[in-house]
Amino acid sequence: MDARDDASTVEQAAEAFAAEVAYWREVRGLSKRELARRMGFDPSYVSHVESGRHKPTEDFARRAEDILNAGKALWKRWLDFEAAKARTAPSAAPPAPRRAEQPYATGSAIVVEHDAARLDYDGRQYRLTMRRLLRNTGSEPITRYLIRISVDRYPGEPERSNAHYREHPLTWDELALTATCRGEEMRWQAKHDRDAFKEVWLLFENDQGRYPLYPGESVWIEYAYSVGDEKWGRWFQRAVRLPTEHLEVELAFPAELDPTVWGTETSMIAEAAPLRTAPIRRDEDGVRVFSWSTSTPALHARYRLEWRFRGPSRTRHKSRGVQVIEVRPSEQMRDLGVVQYGAPVLAEPTRSFDLPAEREAAEKVVERLFSSMERIGQVHPFAKGMGIAAPQIGIARAAAVVRPADPAAPAVVMLNPRITDRSDEADEQFEGCLSFFDVRGLVPRPLRITVETITLDGQAVTTTYQRGLARLVHHEIDHLDGLLYTARMQTGTVPIPVEQYRQTGRAWTYEQ
Repeated sequence: MDARDDASTVEQAAEAFAAEVAYWREVRGLSKRELARRMGFDPSYVSHVESGRHKPTEDFARRAEDILNAGKALWKRWLDFEAAKARTAPSAAPPAPRRAEQPYATGSAIVVEHDAARLDYDGRQYRLTMRRLLRNTGSEPITRYLIRISVDRYPGEPERSNAHYREHPLTWDELALTATCRGEEMRWQAKHDRDAFKEVWLLFENDQGRYPLYPGESVWIEYAYSVGDEKWGRWFQRAVRLPTEHLEVELAFPAELDPTVWGTETSMIAEAAPLRTAPIRRDEDGVRVFSWSTSTPALHARYRLEWRFRGPSRTRHKSRGVQVIEVRPSEQMRDLGVVQYGAPVLAEPTRSFDLPAEREAAEKVVERLFSSMERIGQVHPFAKGMGIAAPQIGIARAAAVVRPADPAAPAVVMLNPRITDRSDEADEQFEGCLSFFDVRGLVPRPLRITVETITLDGQAVTTTYQRGLARLVHHEIDHLDGLLYTARMQTGTVPIPVEQYRQTGRAWTYEQ
């Protein structure tokens, strides 16, 4: 190997590290600026590393690994880079402790001739089946192949996702991982076992013997695993980590859910952009299948497909011999990103904002509340108006937004709200809550309340609300205090199923 080959190897190792950083940053839902802030670097530094303008350092690798919780994947890439640099140094072999673990046998090189992924969803569980045609273009036999299993229930909300998986980690039993090659079962060994991330070696062997992939040979392997929809976010990404000749993806959903699919493409030199060709849709036997493919994708390119369900339902029953899946209202809200009953964040008082010092943080929370409200409003009508509080999107800060029943009325934004006065006169009305939307409860509340809030500039503002708007505002302030409306209900009164509630689509009524 001459000096140019060595230089190429170093560049390739640096490129692989940069791609790994970009991948995990995207998985964790962080912008380059936010990752740099958390790592304590200048905002442009992460961008320079990902673009290749700056080579990785040990300090950067350690900090990135810690922040992104990448299961040592980033650290391994940095060790690869260090080993490649050491090979270019005169008369120096890398010290034993610094040697990177080789993913495959020395002298081996894998090309993926065909990569086919199919993700099936039955209304409760996702089952991913991967088929790959591998070719050994090296000079040594290959005895194992590395795969990754990575999930993110709440893309763009890393703290919420991390907390979710700490309480509900992926388990090997639920994954039920299977793998075959040439019709033979493949053994597998866990390499990394994290709450939401697994790395696994698929071994070209089983109890009957070994069957390495020899130089010049091609072979199909297939592996599959399952993940419940409470742990799988509505996205699926294919990262091109090895030279690949053809890549295809199929997503199969119950047609009753009325799914829609879109996708983006990113690379080391370009931000996310729409897929160059749209997924192709077909319906077959009650299943809607979306297909997308590309040839000779660029190394380290990432293709991300996302979806949402526009259909209203997900309980199972038979209709004319066909299984119908109906979505419960609470599941619909959960799918729209609303934290559901039982989550600790709903039972704890929120933390106030220090305004105006925390103005930027408050603005971001309010922006996310409006985005959530918009998303929810697209799939459910709210004749009485609606509100959403920060804990309901997994943020324990004192912020809430209320949209009055009158569509022409401005939204009410509340930061650090505090009720300073309330009327003695009260009434009882049925309320719903996005965090347990399967029921409605009869809740007594004052007909008038006065609320003090803080503006982004740090000024105190006092506003009086009456009747329906007072009820909405009071409901959301309760959320910020860690209370659900059930805490306000009369003793002996319980919520009723939404099917028994007959006032959907009607505003609250008050005596004149």
